[in-house]
Amino acid sequence: MITVRRPVGTVTCAELLIFNKTVAYRFKLGEPVPDGIKRIVREEIEAAARHLSGHGKPDRDEAIHEARKNVKKIRGVLRLMRPELGEVFHVENAHFRDIGRQLSTFRDAGAVIETFDALRKRYRGEMDGRTLSLIRRRLTARKEQAEKHANIVEALAGMATALRQSEARATVWPLSEDGFSAIAPGLEATFRKGQKCMARAHKHARPENLHDWRKRVKEHWYHVRLLESLWNPGMQPYEQSLKELEDALGEDHNLVVLREKILAEPVFYANDEDIAVLAGVIRKYSRTLRDKAFTLGEHMYNEKPGHLGKRFGRMWEAAQAS
Repeated sequence: MITVRRPVGTVTCAELLIFNKTVAYRFKLGEPVPDGIKRIVREEIEAAARHLSGHGKPDRDEAIHEARKNVKKIRGVLRLMRPELGEVFHVENAHFRDIGRQLSTFRDAGAVIETFDALRKRYRGEMDGRTLSLIRRRLTARKEQAEKHANIVEALAGMATALRQSEARATVWPLSEDGFSAIAPGLEATFRKGQKCMARAHKHARPENLHDWRKRVKEHWYHVRLLESLWNPGMQPYEQSLKELEDALGEDHNLVVLREKILAEPVFYANDEDIAVLAGVIRKYSRTLRDKAFTLGEHMYNEKPGHLGKRFGRMWEAAQAS
């Protein structure tokens, strides 16, 4: 097992995968809630900092992807504890939001290429293969140019430093309430906000509304994962459905980014006819993903927030008594 005291710059990608598996993003049975929250946040901070330290280019895209997930998990914890954290929530959420946005500028370029590859495979018969290869090469070229312009190595090192500096603050977050009552308000509030965002996206399926809904889905998914130690067998399908919903909304968002990127420089990527075909394929796949998301969402969000809180509360009490 890797210890957190190992000098940075000597960690391989395989070792980081092992390290990630040792980081349990969940409460431990019998662990006081304030202790669990602070432990989980410290572990995610350290994991993110490790990903961003000492990596060469072959591992960089995966390292950025994993670090971004760590930061999102931290923000999920913050959202869960928002009622008790008060002003600290706003300060820390802004701090980790800014780091997440910096990571997104690098990650989005890679995610767009991955989405393009999935699109290319799914609709391989609808576009010329040579055109697709040209578009992919140029997406890669733009990604490399952006990374060079931003001095990516220095930028990632700076984010790793900022993350480690935030670790000490997490140890003194003003948390004192224990038991399920400490997390129930945040759990229910996030679920309620997800319902509202879904309704807004259903009424006006604009990209920004769908993206807002996706963020609330991801937060609820993270909250469910924090409670995995309490699970009965019926919770596994619930968690899996949340993940499928988040994946569908996330892939739709990547399609939006891909379309915007291509249409911002159409002459650079292909001719007008091929751009039009690509845009049509993007619309087709987007409709498929959105239909799937709304079908899953209607199933996942058909419960009142208070009922959801009571259901999880019963599992909490049963697990603590076992």
